[in-house]
Amino acid sequence: MSQDKRIYLDHAATTPIRPEVWDFMLPIFTKTFGNPSSFYQEGRDARHVLDDARSRLASCINADPNEIYFTSCGTESDNWAIKGAAQANQSRGRHLITTRIEHHAVLHTCAALEKQGFAVTYLDVDSDGLVDPQAVRSAIRPDTILVSVMMANNEIGAIQPIAEIAAICREKKIIFHSDAVQAAGSIPIDVRQSGPDLLSFSGHKIYAPKGVGALYIRKGIRISNFMDGGAQERNRRAGTENVPLIAGFARAFELTKAEMAENNKRMIQLQDALIEGVLTQIPYARLNGHRTRRLPNNVNFSFEFIEGESILLMLDHYGYECSSGSACTSGSLDPSHVLLAIGLPHEIAHGSLRVTFGHANTLEDVHSLIHDLAFIVQRLRDMSPLYDARVQSRVLPDNQAAGSGK
Repeated sequence: MSQDKRIYLDHAATTPIRPEVWDFMLPIFTKTFGNPSSFYQEGRDARHVLDDARSRLASCINADPNEIYFTSCGTESDNWAIKGAAQANQSRGRHLITTRIEHHAVLHTCAALEKQGFAVTYLDVDSDGLVDPQAVRSAIRPDTILVSVMMANNEIGAIQPIAEIAAICREKKIIFHSDAVQAAGSIPIDVRQSGPDLLSFSGHKIYAPKGVGALYIRKGIRISNFMDGGAQERNRRAGTENVPLIAGFARAFELTKAEMAENNKRMIQLQDALIEGVLTQIPYARLNGHRTRRLPNNVNFSFEFIEGESILLMLDHYGYECSSGSACTSGSLDPSHVLLAIGLPHEIAHGSLRVTFGHANTLEDVHSLIHDLAFIVQRLRDMSPLYDARVQSRVLPDNQAAGSGK
């Protein structure tokens, strides 16, 4: 591929703002600048935009507008949901349940609560990254007050059985939180059907701006305030609302939901082409996560005998923008906790590559990536003494025998 052309393949990390969303926000930045808590006309105009955005976003997930609270990001929403629910309900118990493959916004929040005396059970997942609902049931104790399981994993795309887990929590009268940051915009979300009590979202994963998120709180759920100050967000989340970004977030969610079915068909075509191409053309490649029960735009591979960081650097040189896992941990030299949780040894987990598609990607991009990736992987392996020793000791298998996922 020409190095003058850049191909963005990291939409799970962030997405560009859609032109339609920017056009929708622009007049709000310049004309509807009032504080929505003010009583005069400019404030009432801003309040109208804020209320309209709340209703728009609520309709996208079949919630009541009064159940939507705007935040600054998905991380804040996760923190508020978990810490708020734990603190508000600790008189009933101090035990929480989550999984080993959650985003660090959940894992580090649970770790912080452990330092405050809460107990946390971290559930294992299977080799495809899926949580067994019966494992959730078995982990519940008399003092369990909260379960948090993500809707879809941000690294390997595994879509979790949220409705089944929610039903168990409802039966046991336990609050259920789900991190839907990566799932929003890729799979349908209906809080009345799937049944979570708390649901976290973020704008910048769905072509809205960075710096805006939301938390769905089912009516009647006890949860402490996370930020104290003014009376914004119906006295639940202090701080002047960022009206333009909130409006853009709701508009982006509307557009994404309306286009989801058609867009996902195209994403699956790209996904299938990439998986087939890599597994047939690159030896010792493994697909991480379930073959079909995954987000339609997500593909995650591991390549034996090489480091993921080296792959990313060479892909960047060739004009491809990908990742080896969560952007929030890109500075870490440790292998992905998600890949370790599904059973990969450290040396294989280190050689991972995540490709996540978006609106602008094409089959031409995929074919170009397969061609250049095959060259890059082989070039890196040619410099690897481990690979040289390995190929001398055994015949190269076909790719499926080398481990291609399901």
